[in-house]
Amino acid sequence: MEAALLGAILCCLALGYALGSIPFGLLLTRAAGLGDVRAIGSGNIGATNVLRTGNKGLAAATLILDVLKGTAATLLGAYLLPALVPASPITGALAAGIGAFLGHLFPVWLGFKGGKGVATYIGILAGIAWKAALGFCALWLIVAFVTRYSSLSALIAACGAPLLIWWLLGPIPAIVFAGLSALLIGMHHANIRRLLAGEEHKIGASNKAR
Repeated sequence: MEAALLGAILCCLALGYALGSIPFGLLLTRAAGLGDVRAIGSGNIGATNVLRTGNKGLAAATLILDVLKGTAATLLGAYLLPALVPASPITGALAAGIGAFLGHLFPVWLGFKGGKGVATYIGILAGIAWKAALGFCALWLIVAFVTRYSSLSALIAACGAPLLIWWLLGPIPAIVFAGLSALLIGMHHANIRRLLAGEEHKIGASNKAR
């Protein structure tokens, strides 16, 4: 049974990775005739960099799709794991969520260079504990309103999310999300350096590529 459970968990992880690795930002900008989004700004495939093309609609679509792929992965994982072996749906959801996050950050199709993961992180939260997703967004909005730094808002919200998960679901899911938060923070290393140097771009300021 342990081998069967491990195999089923790996299936959920692989399914999540496949969904998470879909580079919607790159696909949408190419379909719109805007070229390769990786050639501008930060060079990643997320909604913030898509916004640097000047197309707000594509940026919004990228944001929504990146959220939805995280949510879809967790919901499919929650369904698939109990269908394969006697196991808790939350285990399948967490495995698929981890896969989706890794897929977005390190998509094999793009040489393992993807986005920073904020939208997909929110989507995974929403699929596992929607109250935690609302808490993440609320904390993001509060910090953004006070500081006008999008990156700082995401970093602080990512630190708070595991605490919300602990309160809602217990320690094991919280540890998983602490690991995802650590990865998200690591992907923002350049933003952290600019924040410390007082050079980070503020919300509403000129849209200078960084």
